[in-house]
Amino acid sequence: MTIIDRYVAFSADPQGGNPAGVVLDAGALTDAAMQEIAAEVGYSETAFVTGRDAGGKLRVRYFSPLAEVPFCGHATVATAVALGDGDHVFVTNAGEVPVLVAAGVATLTSVAPSVAALPAEDLAALLAALNWSDGDLDDALPPRVAYAGAYHPILAVTSRKRLAELDYDVPALKALMLDRGWTTVQLVHRDAEDLFDVRDPFPVGGVYEDPATGAAAAAFGGYLRELGIVAADATVHLRQGDDMGRPSRLTVRLVAGSPGVRVSGNAVPLPSPAE
Repeated sequence: MTIIDRYVAFSADPQGGNPAGVVLDAGALTDAAMQEIAAEVGYSETAFVTGRDAGGKLRVRYFSPLAEVPFCGHATVATAVALGDGDHVFVTNAGEVPVLVAAGVATLTSVAPSVAALPAEDLAALLAALNWSDGDLDDALPPRVAYAGAYHPILAVTSRKRLAELDYDVPALKALMLDRGWTTVQLVHRDAEDLFDVRDPFPVGGVYEDPATGAAAAAFGGYLRELGIVAADATVHLRQGDDMGRPSRLTVRLVAGSPGVRVSGNAVPLPSPAE
């Protein structure tokens, strides 16, 4: 019998954060079985620990209800907290991700991020699917596609109200994301120098929106550093999930001289459906 643990990540309150399924002993599961379990669990991702090598590194895979994804931050945080305090190294489809856990807080260090231009035609299609316009965009935070284990276009708006009123064309955005290989779309509003409100549509995973997206947070950290929006050594805070009624808090840390982006947050267990 496969044991499926359920955690909420990026919140100390089970009513907030992003729920994740965690299977700590998935070595005997086929790809089809993992996909079926992820669909049945119904969270944006379920993490599967499929083995441990001689050095103690853990092979971890992530499945949304519709497909496998190369890396998932909130399910990484949930899995690491489920494993317990200490240093862990996850071997993901995107590369190795070290995770430090202490007192229910996990800090992952992403693979090296990268940032690329968002072609004009992709920006136009993205704005159309979001029902946004060029006039909504914040010129201080230009559109880009960022990567830190998965690809996320980043769009910033000048109005927090515009972000709160998110109402996108699901089929159009899903088709565009599938065609471009994007995992979520990172939509942001800058509230203060080190504080951002963010939302992440995730139609390619079978959910309308992610309440907390650690992979996108890591990519966003790389974006902020690459464009010189923050210092090479900086800490920024992301508020996500508030507009969904699932408040989530993510801390992004950039360390000068370290290529990976550190993303930290709480995780707490959820009761099983039978409880």
